[in-house]
Amino acid sequence: MAVYDAPMHRPTKFEHNRWVGDKRTQVVYDIDNIDDPSIIEELMEAETFICFGPDTVDEARNRCYKPYKGNGSGLVEAET
Repeated sequence: MAVYDAPMHRPTKFEHNRWVGDKRTQVVYDIDNIDDPSIIEELMEAETFICFGPDTVDEARNRCYKPYKGNGSGLVEAET
């Protein structure tokens, strides 16, 4: 039987948003499916976040944000 962590609670400022971007790196994070919640905690502390309207990954890409790939860069391993 597999054990899964509960989904991360959304930060108060983004309780109605799923996609949150980091202005420093142009990486967008899916708060509902992030593997390391400390990334979002650090982003909230740094206050370098942005949300998108509509709240979709496609809108984030339209603004040149790259989806988080697990290493924080937004790049696929082959691109690094």
